[in-house]
Amino acid sequence: MVLHVLVPVAVAWFFYRHMFKRATLLMLSGLLIDLDHLLADQILDPNRCSVGYHLLHAYWLIPVYVLLALIPKTRLIGLGLVIHIILDWLDCLRQQLHLF
Repeated sequence: MVLHVLVPVAVAWFFYRHMFKRATLLMLSGLLIDLDHLLADQILDPNRCSVGYHLLHAYWLIPVYVLLALIPKTRLIGLGLVIHIILDWLDCLRQQLHLF
């Protein structure tokens, strides 16, 4: 979960330093898609992959998030969402490979 905060902050620092605070806040807004966990029977299941399970983590939404990242006016929000999905997917991969 720490990476869900650190990665957007690092991206804002390295690529959007001229507007660091705004970029950080907009990318961190990508954390709001985790509100869909509240709709699940068990809100947090450490053995469940979020990607493809929760409503806002659906596979069909991932291209929408990428599209948002490509449009200049929505780029930072889209980047936050894409970063969030990638980190969730990496967590799923870690679970499947039984790493730490």
